[in-house]
Amino acid sequence: MRSAEALKKAAKILYPEAKVVILDTFRYTNPFLDQAMFGTYMRILKMAPSFYGYLYRRSEHGNALSSSSKLGFNRLINALTAPKLSDYIKNFGPQIIVSTHPFPLGIVAGMRKRGVFKGALYAAITDFTIHSLWVFPEVDYYIVASEHLMEQCEKTGIGKGQILATGIPIDPAFEENPEKKTLRQRLGIQSGLATILIMGGGLGLGPLLEAVQTLDQLGNSCQVIVVTGKNKALFEKLNRLAHGLSCKIKVLGFVDNIHELMHASDLIVGKAGGLTCAEALAAGLPVFILDPLPGHEERNTEFLINLGAGYRVNQRNLAGLIRSCLFEPGKMARMANNALHLGKPGAASNALRFMVKNLP
Repeated sequence: MRSAEALKKAAKILYPEAKVVILDTFRYTNPFLDQAMFGTYMRILKMAPSFYGYLYRRSEHGNALSSSSKLGFNRLINALTAPKLSDYIKNFGPQIIVSTHPFPLGIVAGMRKRGVFKGALYAAITDFTIHSLWVFPEVDYYIVASEHLMEQCEKTGIGKGQILATGIPIDPAFEENPEKKTLRQRLGIQSGLATILIMGGGLGLGPLLEAVQTLDQLGNSCQVIVVTGKNKALFEKLNRLAHGLSCKIKVLGFVDNIHELMHASDLIVGKAGGLTCAEALAAGLPVFILDPLPGHEERNTEFLINLGAGYRVNQRNLAGLIRSCLFEPGKMARMANNALHLGKPGAASNALRFMVKNLP
């Protein structure tokens, strides 16, 4: 959803005459299926993350489940959602469809094959890896996170001419580059003190409370900003905890200025979601990835570590590793520079310019 919103925001800036609609496919076509899928996904992540990782790896390109599972799953969701979505597409008549999730991409690819949709079809892959669930012969172009994924794209059957390495679409606000000192003053963040941003995505997932307690070992050598998203229980717990901490802490709920918080910080601690990683890189933030989920988060983690923009950490080594990095400015500067080099703040705008230039 955040990638879709970023593309829509960029379209309003670049092409205000364009009509752009974000359609939450399953919520629109089959609300029961939407709730069942999301609920099952969340339960698996909470109760059996290793099982999710097993399924993810087994369905990657070249593994036993990569083609058979995709084929069977797409048949099922097409049967449950395609008729209503077909009517919507016929009535709206889009020139371009961009899918930011592989499941609806498979439905629209089927429609393209049957001639229901004759416009251009784009897949905006929202991780730093290419999973076989994203790959369909009916897709015209694949928007990917980085040029470093070109070889992986080709291995999964995507042609060089189909690859747009414009980056994961993120909020165009990341194209701004505010002065850190001024930004901190405006946000009420102490200037001259190492600033650590802790995030768990929009749902406030992950061991954020434990991370704050661990980082309290750093004392008054740093200040911490925690974004709890829609997790109200965590927001309240952290506010109660804040009074007994030795480090300065600012607890926030759901915010709409992540770009400012990232630009005001020196490093980020959190989960390895594709959007969060892409935003952090665009802001030049070293990423300290805390207990990544098996599957896509592990792949995102591997990407950042291999290119020198992040560390994989756990509760035991989190404080010690951050302390050592903060006391080695050269190491932090190299990581920040690597992050900036990989970051693509103009991803949404550049992808849209290509789409308009290549309208059917």
